[in-house]
Order: sequence, then structure tokens, then C-alpha cells
Amino acid sequence: MNTYHLSDLHPGLTETFTTTVTGEKMRQFCAATGDISPIHMDDAAAHARGHSGRVVYGMLCAGLFSTLAGVHLPGATCLLHSVESKFVKPVYIGDTLTVTGTVQEVNETFAQVTIKAIITNQHGEKVVRGVIKAGVEAAPE
Repeated sequence: MNTYHLSDLHPGLTETFTTTVTGEKMRQFCAATGDISPIHMDDAAAHARGHSGRVVYGMLCAGLFSTLAGVHLPGATCLLHSVESKFVKPVYIGDTLTVTGTVQEVNETFAQVTIKAIITNQHGEKVVRGVIKAGVEAAPE
């Protein structure tokens, strides 16, 4: 886990991590949210809509922005203020996702950082993009 403080952050600072979406993660998300939409639960329903398999929950993918901010950039000093997400392409079970965040702006007055976030799949295709705003602690004195 990283621990960037406000004074450590600057535009261009980037952090990345990778994860693979599994059937178990899908089951856990379903259990936590109660979203039983057939496109997420049933291969036949997903195929009928033109997909190669069950589509991963968009919010499961967007939830990776929480991991980005809370673990990697800025990490332990973070308190999320907002997350804006745009779902660009479907994600499927078994996809390996790379989550990248780059600091766009540091606002010292409000102790807030703006991070441009992108999730790509194993083919290098953008699947989700977002903007994260997070409060960040100052360095201890």
C-alpha cells in the first residue's frame, strides 16, 4: 500500500495495478449488490445480446477505481470525494485488467487531487475510463 501525502503528489505521477476478473468475483459482487440481471448471470442471455459470454458488472470494474485511489494513488491518505466512470467496452470473466491512474491536478487549498483513470484489458483495449477526486492528507509535521 502506498502512502502519498498531498506534498508528494504532482501532475503526471502515475500508478498501475493488474487484476483478473473471475467467476468468484462476479458471485461476490452479485451477493453484495443483489444485481441478478441476466446479462451478468446467464451465458445464454449474454450470447442472445451479441456477447461472447456473461458481461462483467460495470460497477465491479468501476470499483477498481476505489482500489486505485485507496491502495495505490494516493493510497492510505485517501478519502474518495467522487468517481466518474464511462464504460467503453464490455469486460468478460477471465479478462485481465490493468488499472492506471495519473494525477491531473493537485488542489492544495482543498487538499484534493484529481486523477485520470483508465482500465484496459489484456488486448490493450480501453474498457473503462474515469475521473477520481480524492481528499489527501498533508504530511505529518
